[in-house]
Amino acid sequence: ARERITLLLDPESFQELDRFVLDKGSLASNREILGDAVITGYGTIDNRLVFVYSQDFTAFGGTLGEAHGKKICKVMDLAMENGAPLIGMNDGGGARIQEGVVGLSGYGEIFYRNVRASGVIPQISCIVGPSAGGASYSPAITDFILMVEDMGQMFVTGPNVIREVTGEEVTIEELGGATVHTTVSGVAQLSYESEEECYQGVRDLLSYLPQNNKEDPPFIEPTDDTERMDQELDTIIPKDSAKAYDMQQVLRKVIDDGTFFEIQPQYAKNLIIGMARMGGNVIGMVAQQPMHMAGALDINASIKGARFIRFCDAFN
Repeated sequence: ARERITLLLDPESFQELDRFVLDKGSLASNREILGDAVITGYGTIDNRLVFVYSQDFTAFGGTLGEAHGKKICKVMDLAMENGAPLIGMNDGGGARIQEGVVGLSGYGEIFYRNVRASGVIPQISCIVGPSAGGASYSPAITDFILMVEDMGQMFVTGPNVIREVTGEEVTIEELGGATVHTTVSGVAQLSYESEEECYQGVRDLLSYLPQNNKEDPPFIEPTDDTERMDQELDTIIPKDSAKAYDMQQVLRKVIDDGTFFEIQPQYAKNLIIGMARMGGNVIGMVAQQPMHMAGALDINASIKGARFIRFCDAFN
């Protein structure tokens, strides 16, 4: 869990909180595990303050008990008080059954803070292992979910329960893998082949976001000529309106340096959403994609676009 934080944050910037907290001990295990299966604290990304928590699957299966929940709630409160992004690295088995309703209460407190922080500070979830039960609800109501392929899964109940209740045989990946959530359910925004790529994705995403809803996103001086003329724009759209064209080509011709951070690229492909810069200022882009369904809007595309517009409105 600490290695993951080291990969994500600027070198030597992490300050850990509540390192020696213990769980209720005798209820959950005869072993005493310092920190109770989650590492929390703060550090910087590109010299900007962020708050992080990283669940540790090697301790109690990353499950959430009373102390675990309080540690996460504390770092969420600090993120709100300081007006800084919150990043969670999720890798756990949900509520700790040995602690009974206390674990569920911890999730209730986390959900409450997720909702209070929504539209106030950016909330980002990395799914880097199994996130079962309550551990799947909290990421789903954060702003962005980034999943690692063949490693991260989100599901409410596992394959064994599905088999018992419905008789259906389903694998963990089919039930809640990165492919399912980025292409079918739309719950996750982005997926990556490795953890290193995932954390770089978080850093790239944060470069477009403000610290909170009272600030503007970071300005970056463009390197290309603002007065440039691109002749290809005259020919990208075919004269025959029945022929499709790639809207991605249009977008990349008009934004700074052709750099477009696309969000949910595999879900509802008839609509493109993402962030870019024009004249150094961050913009959100919403564009119909004629290459898929002739760019017609369906329910999935409409929800995809509306949620993104709402996010852009909240964060200037």
